Amino acid sequence: MASSSPAILPISNPQTTTTTTPIATPAFRAFLSNITDTVRHGFSQRRPWYELVDRSAFSKPDSLSDATHRIRKNYSYFRVNYLSCLAAVLAVSLLTNPFALLALLTLLAAWIFLYLFRPSDSPLVILGRAFSDTETLGLLILSTVVVVFLTSVGSVLISALMVGIAIICAHGAFRAPEDLFLDEAEGAPAAGFLSFLSGPASNASAVAARV
Repeated sequence: MASSSPAILPISNPQTTTTTTPIATPAFRAFLSNITDTVRHGFSQRRPWYELVDRSAFSKPDSLSDATHRIRKNYSYFRVNYLSCLAAVLAVSLLTNPFALLALLTLLAAWIFLYLFRPSDSPLVILGRAFSDTETLGLLILSTVVVVFLTSVGSVLISALMVGIAIICAHGAFRAPEDLFLDEAEGAPAAGFLSFLSGPASNASAVAARV
């Protein structure tokens, strides 16, 4: 009686798939690098802080038009300093409101990791359902509207912006700009300090396209 040979079981070699997280993508690294370079370049253009708080340069404006002229000239000269002060007011306001800070950070992370830098071959999946890019964008816009307008986040941001703008206008109106000298090139609208709102994103898109 011939012995039956044992059955041969097929062996499959599972292919390992690597999932690229948004943080590891070249586009995201380029985005962070451009933000860092832009902010560093912007702060390098700030005026000396002692000029901003020079008590001998403060005087009462003669009229409303004089105050408006002072605000415009002081803003052209102290633009980066004023934006830094406004950012500081926003930071203090958010730090004293942990819920608003947490909500904004969560919303920012959702935009970055779920839409802006999410790999195109990795659709968003929630509870077993895959969402297209259009549906993901709609969900993020709806979440942004809810967080900003239906919670205390909007009032915190608006209050901080109003306080910061009031401080800037008060300083600009009472700070006599006669001792300030501004070149024409410096008086042009600055795109350096806030160019990370558009510049890095476009550069990151170019990097992503090449990859």
